[in-house]
Amino acid sequence: MTRIGLISDTHSYLDNAVFKHFDQCDEVWHAGDFGTIELADELASFKPLRGVYGNIDGQDIRLQYPENLRFKCEDVDVWITHIGGYPDRYNPLVKTEIYKNPPQLFIAGHSHILKVIYDKKISCLHLNPGAAGKQGWHKVRTLLRFTITEQRIHDMEIIELGGK
Repeated sequence: MTRIGLISDTHSYLDNAVFKHFDQCDEVWHAGDFGTIELADELASFKPLRGVYGNIDGQDIRLQYPENLRFKCEDVDVWITHIGGYPDRYNPLVKTEIYKNPPQLFIAGHSHILKVIYDKKISCLHLNPGAAGKQGWHKVRTLLRFTITEQRIHDMEIIELGGK
């Protein structure tokens, strides 16, 4: 059993409440647009961190975090990227691969729109945690928290951090 805290689009702002909400998590995953390497380092010193760079991230973050990250968590094939799109509207940069070799869990950020969608065409759960930072057009800052046990993704929770 692995408990995951999922965050994205912090844009250089890290709410202290994130540490409380992710305290019982085993890992934190960041779906891009950290904003600063210091923010990434703060998360990495709190819990094991997996992440990808986003379109606003500088060279320092891009040297440390990839554009796409594909790995196994328990027995689940996970793919994280920042600009991934969503079912039926995947980003052209991932579209061919996602249909040819779909993961079981596809995570993207960028849109600032929280989404939990099951893509029946490829048997894949798509997650976007929304935006946890204060920059952007979203009204409420959000996170996701869930558990992976063997091949099962469960106990999905939406966390609202409040307005920006």
